[in-house]
Amino acid sequence: MISALSHFDIVIIGAGIAGASVAAELADGRSVLLVEREAQPGYHTTGRSAALFTETYGPPAIRALSRASAPFFVAPPSGFCANPLLSPRGVLMVARADQVPALEALVSEVAPHGGVRMLDGAEVRRLAPLLRPGYAVAGMAEPGGRDIDVHGLHQGYLKRFRAAGGEILTGADVQSLVRAGDGWRIEAGKTMVTADVVVNAAGAWADEIARLAGAAPIGLVPKRRTAMVVAAPEGVDPDKWPMVVDIDEQFYMKPDAGRLLISPADETPSLPCDAQPDEYDVALCVDRIERAFDLSVRRIENKWAGLRSFVADKTPVAGYDPAVPGFFWLAGQGGYGIQSAPALARAAAALVLGRALPFDIAGEGVAESDLSPQRLDLAA
Repeated sequence: MISALSHFDIVIIGAGIAGASVAAELADGRSVLLVEREAQPGYHTTGRSAALFTETYGPPAIRALSRASAPFFVAPPSGFCANPLLSPRGVLMVARADQVPALEALVSEVAPHGGVRMLDGAEVRRLAPLLRPGYAVAGMAEPGGRDIDVHGLHQGYLKRFRAAGGEILTGADVQSLVRAGDGWRIEAGKTMVTADVVVNAAGAWADEIARLAGAAPIGLVPKRRTAMVVAAPEGVDPDKWPMVVDIDEQFYMKPDAGRLLISPADETPSLPCDAQPDEYDVALCVDRIERAFDLSVRRIENKWAGLRSFVADKTPVAGYDPAVPGFFWLAGQGGYGIQSAPALARAAAALVLGRALPFDIAGEGVAESDLSPQRLDLAA
């Protein structure tokens, strides 16, 4: 029970996938409070993600964290979830003639880790029969790409956190963060608590939380991404198709329960907010999809938008602020936060506790310096 000036070892701000997963890792043996501004955890980006597990997506550190996350996704702890976290999907990156150099560069970069192969135009069309003839002259197949049960993953971490004695405070916007002795005094909603450590997992609002704590911002830029669901062509069952992604990430199409989830893969800078789809982005999506695929979009069944927040190098930030004692950053996961969550949570938990990165994560090539906020110009 949270009472006035309850003390916790660690207070984590933000109960999306980043906050929930690190909370679950830290709660065993420590008192942890998870604070969420919305009435339910995961309302913003986590709850709007159509995530795919792929080891070829994102910058090098993300790909390494995703590889280190694979064992958790394949075999989560007993009782973590009722259903498998992954289901077969496959990923197909496609390239027009002018995009082949970019495709070849990606293949050469990710092929050493295995699991991908280069395709010619005929093979691409066989895997993605809706592509217009002649649109794609080459592609890269990643058969191991799989859909992620985002809700199952998020709820599994929250259940694990509660089972370890963790407490969750929802509907509580953080209003003040003040250093008090060797720790913190945190005012969230109508509740005041103290803590030794604050973990800033506030997603698009992470720089705003930092300002409350007297920390310099890390240059976090929330970027809006739009998605929508449309009908598949009559008589067509797309459920066995792979997700199709333009090599320059100008669009993607993913089967979704007999329908098609499409996106212009937009990255429009935004203020932190409850993101909503913009009609221009909706029209842009339809245009790009209809140019690439033999598909006429007559009706949009559902549409939404979410914010994906990045720092300059698009690599997550996980580490103590160099100037503010006891203030730990866990931010900037961008569009990779779901697929990298298991490894990033374990890495962040180790760093919060002053320990070395877990051996398996370091073995994939992730170094503490890759994640540290000190790599950024915090004065910018």
